[in-house]
Amino acid sequence: MFVDRVKIFVKGGDGGRGCVSFRREPYVPRGGPDGGTGGPGGDVVLEAVSHQNTLLPLRYHTEFRAERGEHGGPQNRTGARGEDTVVAVPPGTAVTDEATRASLGEVLRVGERLVVAQGGKGGRGNRSFLSNRNRAPREADPGGTGEERWLRLDLRLIADVGLLGFPNAGKSTLLSTISAARPKVADYPFTTLSPVLGVVEADERTFVAADIPGIIEGAHQGAGLGLQFLRHVERTRVLLHVVDASGASGRDPAADLAAVREEVRQWNPELLGRPQLVAATKRDAVLPDADPLPALAQAARAVGLDVVGVSAVTGHGLLDLKRRLLALVEATRLEPVAEEHA
Repeated sequence: MFVDRVKIFVKGGDGGRGCVSFRREPYVPRGGPDGGTGGPGGDVVLEAVSHQNTLLPLRYHTEFRAERGEHGGPQNRTGARGEDTVVAVPPGTAVTDEATRASLGEVLRVGERLVVAQGGKGGRGNRSFLSNRNRAPREADPGGTGEERWLRLDLRLIADVGLLGFPNAGKSTLLSTISAARPKVADYPFTTLSPVLGVVEADERTFVAADIPGIIEGAHQGAGLGLQFLRHVERTRVLLHVVDASGASGRDPAADLAAVREEVRQWNPELLGRPQLVAATKRDAVLPDADPLPALAQAARAVGLDVVGVSAVTGHGLLDLKRRLLALVEATRLEPVAEEHA
């Protein structure tokens, strides 16, 4: 099961108590204070790992607490630091404080870490309170309390190209043809209920494409599964609009293109500033005297987009499509991906 949003509770470890102690040695009748400082508590840390591509494990394990620090000891012994608790998450996980809605950061690359709950400081031992006025202090600090909070984790896929389009536009079939991905393919809406990644090769170079589940009108307001789907568009560098251009479905490809672009604009207008291309699919099934491609091409040119006619059945246009996508991807890889939509 693909899960891309969960809530978890995290708590940093409490710091250890400071120690109240005095030197006890032969021939030293009035040994001074020697109480050590408590150790700091451990942190709760998110770490991006390569073997995980969903937040499903965190749906059932929602509480993470770091170890508390050890208490200080006599002879100025400092307590050991509490061990960190490391939570494994997929790359592309963003973290939000559930109470304040403030963003705490994100982990984008494998091995990247983010502290989400700091441990408390260790308490000072009585040795720290020694002064000219207080030669025998009998006080020590308790350990500090570790941070605790509820977090919302959102997984946003990291891909070079995001495939957008209405249900049954041919996205899954196209991705399975140009890559080794094997998304579910069937002739009914919302066949794909979770994003699927595939590695596409062209001219001995590769890029990652994501099949974003079908968008419907009103998706930016949550219609269908729109809010879940549109979130994954935000970390793609290039948008590929996939439009059924066979004419057999009875849909108007130009209208479909305009509708999907409008949903993206309503969700986050900045996304339309990214490189885009239109794949006119199912060109092997064009009805005689009813080819919608010229009207689609005209509508696409009006908004500055090019159209590539393709057929996953015959392979027509697929190499040209991959090469054009690769060129767009390589032109943008040195540029940072824009910030995510709030």
